[in-house]
Amino acid sequence: MRNVFAFLFGAGLWAGATGCGSSAEADSPASGTMMRPAYFPLKEYLDAQAARLTQQQPAVEKRVTLRDSTPETARVPKVDWAQELQVFYQADINKPALRGAYAVDSASLPNGTQRITYTRKPGFDNAVVRLAVVRDASGVRTVDATLQQNNPLFYSEKKLQLQGEAGTLAAYQVRGVQKLVLFDTLRYATNAQVVR
Repeated sequence: MRNVFAFLFGAGLWAGATGCGSSAEADSPASGTMMRPAYFPLKEYLDAQAARLTQQQPAVEKRVTLRDSTPETARVPKVDWAQELQVFYQADINKPALRGAYAVDSASLPNGTQRITYTRKPGFDNAVVRLAVVRDASGVRTVDATLQQNNPLFYSEKKLQLQGEAGTLAAYQVRGVQKLVLFDTLRYATNAQVVR
């Protein structure tokens, strides 16, 4: 089970390029300017959640499926949150090279929430195809992202979701597919629930 979790959340699972530089570099005092984020500040959101959860130390219940195997479920009592959320940083679109790369659509929903959707414009080369954020007065309710990488040797698609309650991360999931030339297609999914 540990090997499956390590595989799904390891840095080597999918190393798609997501643009040059980082929002931290762009906004650092050393760069001489403080740039206002063009899009939803995912990196800052994840940093804050990781810090909060590290302080609270909740357990996590995970359900993992790899290929067509029977799902495995495990309770993880102690979590390194900075490492656990690492895969979601791949969906950060607030990089200097990506300014102007996304069309922004905002909608007010009947339940009092607001959804903002960022969709990659044609002609821009970035792994994040779409990012959607739903929030209400208490904070972020959901973040959904679709990432793709496609070249003659390799295809990968990954769907990420974060779910919040009262401003704190409550659940998250990763679903994906990978296909290397001459190898079988690999499908995987992880659903995790933060246990308080």
